[in-house]
Amino acid sequence: MASELLAVAGADVQTVGFYLAIAGGAISVILGGIGSAVGVGLAGREASGVLSEDPDKFGKLLLLVALPGTQGIYGFLGGFLLFQKLGLLGQADIVELSVRQGILLLLACLPVAFACLVSGIHQGKVCASGVAMTAKRPEAAVKPLIFGAMVETYAVLGLIATILALNGINILKAAG
Repeated sequence: MASELLAVAGADVQTVGFYLAIAGGAISVILGGIGSAVGVGLAGREASGVLSEDPDKFGKLLLLVALPGTQGIYGFLGGFLLFQKLGLLGQADIVELSVRQGILLLLACLPVAFACLVSGIHQGKVCASGVAMTAKRPEAAVKPLIFGAMVETYAVLGLIATILALNGINILKAAG
């Protein structure tokens, strides 16, 4: 039935599977990037206010502002690993995928995508609060970094889940 629908739409099974997999990598990169952008924006906005009053605190605030940016890196890494698996990074042959394989690869990218989206935003909130704390108590600047790193744990777990899932999907043979 699915093959008949694809034939009517002018697509073959391998093409649809490949595009589904590419969508998984794109979702990983996009959602990780959104989480980081929002998180860095939240912390950066707070830090800018503090720096307008005391520019000497820049060094203490920089790590708090930059920390939510790591989720974008994790999302990019998830997409990169998928694109490498598909043969899109200069390997000799691009693989052919069934629809089932494409769906599995798309699903494998979702842990890092959603973990980075949510943790990036919440890490930005934690880091913004840490900026406010550092503004009042500069000697305690490391404490909010620890709280931010606790949120980071879940983005790392999402990345590990994606890596394990990608490595567990065999795409050497395209099964129909």
